[in-house]
Amino acid sequence: MSTWQDLITAALIGTERTSVPAVIPGLPRPADAPDDPAVLLLDRAALLTVARRGGRLADRVAPPPVPEPDQAPEVSPAACCRLARILRGEYADLLTEWLAVAVSRGLRAPAQLLPELLDRARRVTPADPELRRLVAEAGGSRARWLAALNPDWKFVTAHTLADEDAWRLGSAAQRRGYLTALRARDPGAARELIAGSWAAAGPDERVMFVTVLAAGLSPADERLLELALDHGNVRARKLAAGMLAALPGSALARRMAVRALGYLILHQGSGGTRLVAVPPAGDDAAMRRDGIPSGASARRTHRAWQAGIMLEVLARTPLRTWTVEFGRPPEQILALPSGGWAPVLFDGWALAAMAQRDQEWMAALINRALAGGRPGMLSAVGTLGQLARRADPALGAPGALPEPPPGASPAIKDAVRVLRFRYHMLKELGHDSAG
Repeated sequence: MSTWQDLITAALIGTERTSVPAVIPGLPRPADAPDDPAVLLLDRAALLTVARRGGRLADRVAPPPVPEPDQAPEVSPAACCRLARILRGEYADLLTEWLAVAVSRGLRAPAQLLPELLDRARRVTPADPELRRLVAEAGGSRARWLAALNPDWKFVTAHTLADEDAWRLGSAAQRRGYLTALRARDPGAARELIAGSWAAAGPDERVMFVTVLAAGLSPADERLLELALDHGNVRARKLAAGMLAALPGSALARRMAVRALGYLILHQGSGGTRLVAVPPAGDDAAMRRDGIPSGASARRTHRAWQAGIMLEVLARTPLRTWTVEFGRPPEQILALPSGGWAPVLFDGWALAAMAQRDQEWMAALINRALAGGRPGMLSAVGTLGQLARRADPALGAPGALPEPPPGASPAIKDAVRVLRFRYHMLKELGHDSAG
């Protein structure tokens, strides 16, 4: 058989100066073969194309390896259906929670949804690897098997390497995976490794160190987090400040409480009891060290700047500060009139409740919004949406919350729907807090 190159050469030289090569030796010339050499060249090119495509012998292909058996039981059919709905876009941001609960319960994601899960995890940024880790764990041996067949899913194996070589020689994802596993196994050793690596680490790795400390946070981590306040970039400093604020008894929490108590006073007068805001007059280096951005901008009014500072301080103040200082439970504090500062207080307390995982405050804030209270200044959707995704899912149980009042905002109605979706989602996974 002539080669494709022979035909290309004939086309380049021209059929006037060379004969058209035969593509299949011994093949008789058809009776209807064209007389025009140029047309004959095109016919033989077409013939050779078909011959090359159809005449190739099949390669010997070994069958793919069989996946290792997975001992973890698969989630229930109802949980599988719920996961499919999430993957189709219904409250897609709850995927991480679904996976985290499944992993904590020792359950395996359904095999038929693994390709879609792996593709979803592939699209997230490597700087935010939590979803990838959870997909790798929930997918089990079949996820590793699929990753070996598709290079796009190789990130799965990055979360199965946990030896010291992964730390010394691995990629950023493998180093994070090693440190995360060490943190779970031996928190003290993980702290020592971070402390010894901090000086040589770049900005992104310092952020990674701080985020790894978030799992299993304890008072023993305070020294490292204070180090991040002094020697971290802006993002690492802000993350560390948020974690220290959530750490009971930390020095930063005490500093924030002192500031906050100067900004908000319980006033009892002839018109009744109310909250009086005393906005901050300015900021200083100590506040910026504690993760509070200056917020100064020519485009912001002085009132907006004051509101921004108050919001940051309230978000980092232990909520116990208010129940002790005012001698009232959260629902009574939230019911106190506070004038135009009510949205700032609502948002600040909401952020603090989520950071400190204070379910009593979260429930009180959601009930306050349902009762017609101010939903916050960030945006009603943002504040209530975050609360609904972090509150105790038992709030979504039938009868646990009152129905939204007539004329309630879309944000309030959506928050109730999210809570009910989470309640059923976690109940299907057998999670205790969903009853």
